[in-house]
Amino acid sequence: MIGIFYLVRNLVNLKMTAAVSKDALYPKTEEEFAGIIIPIEWKEMEPISKKTKSYRYVKWGTIAVLCTLIVLLVIALTTDWLRESYISLASLLFLVLNAVRHPGSLYILPKGIILNGKFVFFHEIKHFETEQIVRWHHLYGLDEKVNNAYKLTFKLKRTIFQPEILVVRTAAQLEQITSLLEQRGVHYKESVPKEGA
Repeated sequence: MIGIFYLVRNLVNLKMTAAVSKDALYPKTEEEFAGIIIPIEWKEMEPISKKTKSYRYVKWGTIAVLCTLIVLLVIALTTDWLRESYISLASLLFLVLNAVRHPGSLYILPKGIILNGKFVFFHEIKHFETEQIVRWHHLYGLDEKVNNAYKLTFKLKRTIFQPEILVVRTAAQLEQITSLLEQRGVHYKESVPKEGA
């Protein structure tokens, strides 16, 4: 049931992101999108709209996973087939939930931000941190695009799971992002990279 709720919420968040992203204050241009790097895959951020391939993949993938989970739930409640395989069922559930990953994103809107597909009001952000990715930084060397770029981290209020980091390629783009956030009352905290191996 929790998995079904999680998937439905993510699908609703994705639809909302696609609808309001065109009103974003940042990013607007191709250069601004290319300046935001999404971790794990280290790809440049792509615009989210109902016409993009990633949107359709997440939408139809979520619907397929929801149908699978509903069938598994019905089987678990009405038969004894899955009673002795709770561990394998739990790992299957985890794999299914992670199969449809929401595309990473950062949009700054007039009333809040969209961070990895989830809308967050400005007053829900405790602070944001920046840190240059220089030699000895734990991200340095993972991909050419992140070397000497800037790590951007948001700390949210009243949440256990903090969002993933983002990487901003240039100081000018980072300045634009920090300026927009500070104008809207979000506190800024600059981190200093630790040196040493």
